[in-house]
Amino acid sequence: MTELVVASNNKGKIAEIAQIIEGLSLLSLQDVGFTDDIPEPFHSFEENAHTKADTVYRFCNKNVMADDSGICANALGGAPGIDSAHYSGSRDDMANLNALLKALEGSEDRSGYYKAVICLIWNDETYFFEGICKGTIIETPRGNGGFGYDPIFIPDGYDKTFAELEPHIKNTISHRGIATRKMVSFIKEKLEG
Repeated sequence: MTELVVASNNKGKIAEIAQIIEGLSLLSLQDVGFTDDIPEPFHSFEENAHTKADTVYRFCNKNVMADDSGICANALGGAPGIDSAHYSGSRDDMANLNALLKALEGSEDRSGYYKAVICLIWNDETYFFEGICKGTIIETPRGNGGFGYDPIFIPDGYDKTFAELEPHIKNTISHRGIATRKMVSFIKEKLEG
């Protein structure tokens, strides 16, 4: 079976991707023995995803995908955006979520979107896939599923947060789901071609 390294140790993220991808053997950073921190010094999802993918690819010389994603509040000019994972100054999901709620206090514009960019290095070639999911950032967290900002994000057309939706529904409409399906279609073409 063809192997694909997911440049992450985030179990929630890997589980989400595994539900979308079939016919590939997914490996985590732990599986390939990569233990270094990869800095994300850039100011775009694309550059950060490429840095992660390229670093891991050079380490293990296997096909690798890396994503960078975040939540973007329109009232905050797209923040937290690329800083979503450490918006509060730490990598604590609840602290980050609370920091965003505090930043949006008193704002009438609660619109926002999740954005994901996947960088795939496949047979030494680099490709990018993007997914965006628009919605509303609510004031009070709801639900126990998902991770990150999922308890405060209601996607357009739904009345439940990402944390309340069934995983298969979330994966169908989420930013990561959209980007991952684009990548999976591409990989299928490569495997069949």
